[in-house]
Amino acid sequence: MTHHPASTAQPWLYLASQSPRRQQLLDQLGVRHELLLPDPDEDAESLEAERAGESPEDYVQRVTLAKWQAAVERLARRAQRERAWAEAPILCADTTVALGGDILGKPAGPADAARMLAKLSGQSHKVLTAVVVNGAMRLSVSHVRWRVLDEDEIVRYVASGEPMGKAGAYAIQGRSGAWTQHVDGSYSGIMGLPLFETAELLKPLGWQF
Repeated sequence: MTHHPASTAQPWLYLASQSPRRQQLLDQLGVRHELLLPDPDEDAESLEAERAGESPEDYVQRVTLAKWQAAVERLARRAQRERAWAEAPILCADTTVALGGDILGKPAGPADAARMLAKLSGQSHKVLTAVVVNGAMRLSVSHVRWRVLDEDEIVRYVASGEPMGKAGAYAIQGRSGAWTQHVDGSYSGIMGLPLFETAELLKPLGWQF
């Protein structure tokens, strides 16, 4: 990977996320970015473990801050080893789906994905995405309502593979868009990176939109 020199005039940042959707959304804003992904020995998934009694809002903000802190430490380690890792802001984001007080994270497997989709069928649910840049955080909360799904639709969707690795076992920009009756909030936030909140965090750091 080639890293931008610290003297680059145009602002840029590190994106500490493996989500291709977040990369696409940063591209949409015209924000130059490079990936700062976990080292092989990092247990990134453990940061997403839920705590008893934690609200979805508290959960997603805690996890996002923890991921950001881990990314800060990762960059410091790499900069010590290799001078090519220049200083730059680090952006982290995390998305969770909540039905009432229940947190629906990434499905553990196809059966878990089917369980989540059946719970969301015919219901309104919340999608929460927290964004952290340089320790400052914004939270986007959106509401999504689905029509009732039949069992065959759930089976076909799970078989497509699209639910895996996604909070709530679905991607609104994918096939589940056919079930989405109403959205109140940030479409980009539901995808994984709310553009308004992200821009508000970046403007004080030199970005212009």
